[in-house]
Amino acid sequence: MSAPSASARRSIAPLVGNACAMALLVACAWWLGGLHDAEGWQAMPSTIRRQAAVAAVLAYAGLVAACLYRARARDRSARPAPRVPQDAIWVVHASQTGFAMELADLTAAALRKGGVSVQRAALERLDETRLAGITRALFVVSTTGEGDPPDPALGFVRRVMPLSLSLDNLQYAVLALGDREYDHFCAFGHQLDDWLRKHHAKPLFDLIEVDNADDSALRHWQHHIGQLGNGNEAPDWAPPRYGSWQLRHRVNLNPGSMGGPAFHLVLEPAEGALPSWTAGDIAEIGPRRAAGDVEEVLRRIDKPGNAKVRWQDEVQPLASVLARTRWPDLATMSTATDAQALADACTPLPHREYSIASLPADGGVHLLVRMMQRADGVPGLGSGWLCRYAQPGDAIALRIRRNPNFHPPSPHVPMILIGNGTGLAGLRAHLRARVQAGAARNWLLFGERQRAHDFFHGDELLAWQANGMLEHLDLAFSRDGSEHRYVQHALLARADRLRQWIAEGAVVYVCGSLAGMAPEVEAVLCSLLGEDHVDILRAEGRYRRDVY
Repeated sequence: MSAPSASARRSIAPLVGNACAMALLVACAWWLGGLHDAEGWQAMPSTIRRQAAVAAVLAYAGLVAACLYRARARDRSARPAPRVPQDAIWVVHASQTGFAMELADLTAAALRKGGVSVQRAALERLDETRLAGITRALFVVSTTGEGDPPDPALGFVRRVMPLSLSLDNLQYAVLALGDREYDHFCAFGHQLDDWLRKHHAKPLFDLIEVDNADDSALRHWQHHIGQLGNGNEAPDWAPPRYGSWQLRHRVNLNPGSMGGPAFHLVLEPAEGALPSWTAGDIAEIGPRRAAGDVEEVLRRIDKPGNAKVRWQDEVQPLASVLARTRWPDLATMSTATDAQALADACTPLPHREYSIASLPADGGVHLLVRMMQRADGVPGLGSGWLCRYAQPGDAIALRIRRNPNFHPPSPHVPMILIGNGTGLAGLRAHLRARVQAGAARNWLLFGERQRAHDFFHGDELLAWQANGMLEHLDLAFSRDGSEHRYVQHALLARADRLRQWIAEGAVVYVCGSLAGMAPEVEAVLCSLLGEDHVDILRAEGRYRRDVY
């Protein structure tokens, strides 16, 4: 055991000295008392005086204790606060029943697993000074009653939120917990999000609403926070209940492109009727490892792939389990006593999310997926499975997740659609829904690298433009040497049209890259319309994003 620190010794020494002095006084009193005979002393004080003396001693002891307490409190306040790493992500919770705190703990654990420094705090513990020094924060907040903040957060609401702060250096995200049965669903989460935006904090990604602990919304949150680390993601907190689908068709849309290959995929249910979904909804995919990788590791650890094991309440071959899980290190796998022990040491692969590029009327779920590669050349987990390893006819684990924040507007409302790269997928579904509804007031701004290679679904878009269903089509191909290098530049060049469409009640839907395109588009919108007007559009549901 290590020796006490100097400061600890200094704080203990006065207590030890006082205790010794008191003990000595008690010993003297006991010795002196023994000198009297049993009949007592003739000058013995009266009962009242004895009681007064006892009261005085107790009062003195209380005074000494109070002085010691205040001195120790001063010492504690004088100590420097524990140093928080500059790059730490703060995970801040505001909880009424404890659920937000529980989710904050899970969030912090997932970040740490991804190699991120984390600082946990309750919202009520933040003041304006501490908040101004934070560079990244994730807020997990609940709403109670009819749109009220949780009781512990009231101090922050009354003390900090009325202040005018400069939070330009803060990047943040909000997980808003609520219940749709109440009129003011997730009201405090939205209030906090609006306040942070108003003070120039920058969202890492858009607010995520959670209705009654909906596991799909929580997986969406976990998907985003998984991208903040080093890629070492934790398993899903609540694994989705996938349906069994099949890959029916896959085609490379951009052979010869300077960028990564992008594929159009069509998936259909393995059996049964096609489920229903709405433009803007998301496909959650359960990825799998390449069959060759599974066979190789089974050979190296000398385990039979056809051995039956129980995994997630289902009996299945060991090879199937290994295809859908993260493995421990090879030494641990080799020393597993049997196939079941090996299966128990594995954790599920996290899901991947893709915007659906089709409607049920198209007969299947269409996806637009770019093949991603890590720095070591290994394909991305989800895109590697969908674009390389899975073959037509193979089973695909898929679940459709509702995404009401990106559902379509009324057909009579003009619609501005802005996106880049494979973000066209979500916009394509909206355009198909608009064409199906006979809504022609559509304006698409799309950006990619080279028109000759990366004009995804170009024939379809040009046909809609020709027959009047796509009123305006503005394209920006950054490697063609055109005047407008990126989609935000194309938007800026159409400032007058943007203002006119907004004045006519148009909605703005953005889909694509969060890292570059989405914040640049928002900056253009703010410069042309004003930040307050953009905030109003967001509050009215006329400015919506599906970015990643």
